[in-house]
Amino acid sequence: MEKMTVHLGERGYDILIGSGILSGAGEALKPLGLGSRIAVVTNSVVRPICGDLVEETLQKSGFRVRMVEIPDGEVHKSLATAEKLYDALVDFNMDRTSTVVALGGGVIGDLAGFAAATYMRGIHFVNIPTTLLAQVDSAIGGKTGVDHPKGKNLIGAFYQPRLVICDLNQLKTLPAKELFAGMAEVVKYGVILDSGFFSFVESHVREILEQEHDAMAEVVRSSCAAKASIVEEDERESGRRAILNFGHTLGHAIESLTGYTRYVHGEAVSIGMVAAARISHAMKLCDQDMVVRLERLLAMIGLPTALPELDPEEVIRILSHDKKVRDGKARFVLPERIGKAVVRDDVDPGIIRSVLKA
Repeated sequence: MEKMTVHLGERGYDILIGSGILSGAGEALKPLGLGSRIAVVTNSVVRPICGDLVEETLQKSGFRVRMVEIPDGEVHKSLATAEKLYDALVDFNMDRTSTVVALGGGVIGDLAGFAAATYMRGIHFVNIPTTLLAQVDSAIGGKTGVDHPKGKNLIGAFYQPRLVICDLNQLKTLPAKELFAGMAEVVKYGVILDSGFFSFVESHVREILEQEHDAMAEVVRSSCAAKASIVEEDERESGRRAILNFGHTLGHAIESLTGYTRYVHGEAVSIGMVAAARISHAMKLCDQDMVVRLERLLAMIGLPTALPELDPEEVIRILSHDKKVRDGKARFVLPERIGKAVVRDDVDPGIIRSVLKA
């Protein structure tokens, strides 16, 4: 097992990475000084796979456990579902010493974290991500929230977990679609931060997709380290952390306009990254070879790269509601080359329209 720390002073926490470490979750939580009650929030897909294991390891370590199951899917990341979680926490007599554990992918982590951040003005939160996307991205950094009909993640809070546990064995349970989706966030780190890591992914696509241990360990370890370094520098996205939104500006719009049902998050981010690269090329910020290299890698992984047929005016309207808007201007993360990106708020709507139509 490997341990890395997100250094945020009193809000800092460890990330544990390894194979088969889920069985030791109870022992990992014991030193944290948590209360006796733990509500494990999971969904109908994850619970049959590892819910019993997590419940057992927590109980063996002396915790009183309540499993809270919600339906699977982004459409359930809502205030209505959050209200049901609050009901479950109240029914379990949870108090300010109690803990919410998220057991699942990004939707579960965002939703459970938001409930933990807001129940009694904040109780302990532990994240156990079971998808690649969650392990490399959403479980780290403290972003929690729910969607609104007019935009993704519009309601939320920054709330850091006490611990993150990434068991690589859980990735073997993923359908191919979810594995591919997680790789979109992995590729993102290479584009915005580390050309060497991008090259590693390019040269190890087969090993990664076949989930060879060393390749997967490197993917999760390097991604977590990249995310942690940016969060440590800019916890609340007032500056540099905004580059983590590469592919997300248009990706979120695509998710919203397709009802959160046509694409999983990573697929939408993949399409959004290609679109952002094309916008960057149109603005003469990067060369065509960079766009081609990115698109080729995403296609090798099995991710979509083509924009769906959407009304460009509807997309621009959705962008105006995006939480990344500053003073009425949508902000785009645009790559200049593999390993370097910039945040721009001066993208001509005409360029957006032309990329969408192309």
